[in-house]
Amino acid sequence: MRIKNVLCSLALICSALTLPSISLAAPQKIGMVTDVGGVNDQSFNQSAWEGLQRTKKELGNKVSYQESKQDADYPANLETLFDAKNDLIWGIGFKMADAVLLAAKQNPKQKYAIIDYSYGAKTPPNVVGVMFKAEEGAFLAGYIAAKMSKTGTLGFIGGMSVPIIHSFQYGFKAGAKYANHKINVLEQYSESFTDAAKGKAIANQMLGKGADVVFHAAGAVGDGVIEAVKEKDKMAVGVDRDQNYLAPKNVITSSMKRVDNAIFNVVKDFNEGKFKGGSTIEYGLKDNAVDIAPSTTKMVPSVLLEEVAKIKKLIVAGKIKIPSTEKAYESYAKTLK
Repeated sequence: MRIKNVLCSLALICSALTLPSISLAAPQKIGMVTDVGGVNDQSFNQSAWEGLQRTKKELGNKVSYQESKQDADYPANLETLFDAKNDLIWGIGFKMADAVLLAAKQNPKQKYAIIDYSYGAKTPPNVVGVMFKAEEGAFLAGYIAAKMSKTGTLGFIGGMSVPIIHSFQYGFKAGAKYANHKINVLEQYSESFTDAAKGKAIANQMLGKGADVVFHAAGAVGDGVIEAVKEKDKMAVGVDRDQNYLAPKNVITSSMKRVDNAIFNVVKDFNEGKFKGGSTIEYGLKDNAVDIAPSTTKMVPSVLLEEVAKIKKLIVAGKIKIPSTEKAYESYAKTLK
């Protein structure tokens, strides 16, 4: 009996010391295709790649990218990542919508994701769209720009006249008008996301008309915008990433869209078997996915920062409805006194 009790005790001890099973699954391979802005665009392509690099560092994913020089490169670059047997393939930017949709239909077992585009009810089951409430961050930037302006005139320079850029445009105008309903906002589209020289030329025209703060939502075109502002010693508002480093004395804030965080979150879910195919995920201020840049704290007076903090709470609570389209902006403008 004593021997039996000893054996039972040993069995219990061995059971308690049993190590948890270790997963030997290979790391998931994740690839992304940039749009024509390229991986070093100082904007959302670069932010996307930073997000993927973070998944490599923190989650162990194998990551890579294909860089597009022109729109015609999208299908071939997606095919390259498919042939490389990536588990999830990203298309970065709304310009890739048609190419990603075609690839998804041709390869129904392959998982895809796209930044800044929603296929709505027609989203294929092997695709997830990721959208941002860019108008929320732009509203905060517009408020700051209007409060910081000494001339009462601001500038907005968009890349292409498409819905995702409209959300920046009208969010910025709404925030500026919320701060000062008499503010004047000059607006122009460059019809490019790569022509920095054109961005500089448009910015110089606006500065010549009295604008002392210029906001761009135009990818690499913004490099020229910020250069013009720096040369004239005026103020700029960056986009997507914290762009203060491009002109530390001139970029007073940036309307950030945390593509990096969105990429990381979707990949983390994918690794855990929680791919939300057939749907669109929308991120906003309450998700810490859009905001103003951290560098704002060193460029903007503390009193103004306190005002912005209160506005953030109102936005998250749904007490400020921010327009993202021209029609919505027109309705919003009528409510201002």
